[in-house]
Amino acid sequence: QIDKYAQRDLKKGLHLYGTDGNIGLTNAWSIIQTDFRCCGVSNYTDWFEVYNTTRVPDSCCLEFSENCGLHSPGTWWKAPCYETVKIWLQENLLAVGIFGLCTALVQV
Repeated sequence: QIDKYAQRDLKKGLHLYGTDGNIGLTNAWSIIQTDFRCCGVSNYTDWFEVYNTTRVPDSCCLEFSENCGLHSPGTWWKAPCYETVKIWLQENLLAVGIFGLCTALVQV
């Protein structure tokens, strides 16, 4: 149930990608899609609703080039970012927790 709500909210957030005042969100999605080799929340078609056409951000491209997100789906990452990042967090939970604890201790 939590997964469903999280995915719904993330999909709503895609509509803010590339808009004025949302550079942090835009950069976060670009970094996630590039580093985790994924595209969209559930899959690359999530972006079709955002753009109202068959395209994705260039950060979804297997090989980055300007406007590569306008090409065919065969040139885009297929993995869903939600599941990919969720698995990474589960596998690295201890390291993430230690990092968070250390950060909190340094700030005190």
